[in-house]
Amino acid sequence: MTRKIWVLGICAGLLAATLQAAEVPRRSPEFAIRLDGGKQVLLSEQRGKVVALLFILTHCPHCQETVKLLSRLQNEYGPRGFQALATAIEDLAHMTVPDFIKRFHPDFPVGFNNRNETISYLQHPPAFRMLMPQLVLVDRQGTIRGQYTGDDPFFGANEEKNLREQIEKLLRQPAARKNARSRKAAGTGR
Repeated sequence: MTRKIWVLGICAGLLAATLQAAEVPRRSPEFAIRLDGGKQVLLSEQRGKVVALLFILTHCPHCQETVKLLSRLQNEYGPRGFQALATAIEDLAHMTVPDFIKRFHPDFPVGFNNRNETISYLQHPPAFRMLMPQLVLVDRQGTIRGQYTGDDPFFGANEEKNLREQIEKLLRQPAARKNARSRKAAGTGR
C-alpha cells in the first residue's frame, strides 16, 4: 500500500511539473508594462530587438540582483539590439517601483503589472506558486525563445554566463523582415 501511494505521489509531481511548464518557443502576445506617470512600454514596440522581459518583486533579493545584472548587460548589448525590461507584479507595485528605481538605478524601463496579466502572459497555472524572478527571452521576430522561473538552474551560479550565451545567440539571428506589402509601400518592390 505504501509503495502505491509513493508511486502516485511521484506521478502527481511529474504531472504538476508538466502542467507548470509553458510552451516554448511560442509567439509572444502583446504585453504592456505600465510606468510611473501613466506611460507604458509595449512589447511590440521592441520588435527587431532581442528582449529580456523580467518579472520581479521589488523586495526580492534575487530579483534585485538580476536587475543589476541586466543593467550591465543593457549597457553592453544595447547598441547591438538588446533591450531589457522589468515589471513588478506584487500588490501595490505602483507604489514600490519608484523607490526601487531610485535605489537600484536600472538602465532600462521598470514598471508594474498585476498578477493576472502576468499569469496569462507566462502561461503559468494560477494554482501553482510563482517563483521569482521570472525571465522571458524574446527574439527579434517576437517569438519567446526562453522562459525561466526563479528555481530554474538557469539562474544558478552561472546566471550571467547563461544569460550572455542566450543574448548573444539571439543577437546573431537576423532582424525581422518586412512583409511584401511593407516593402512595396516603402518603394522597394522586392
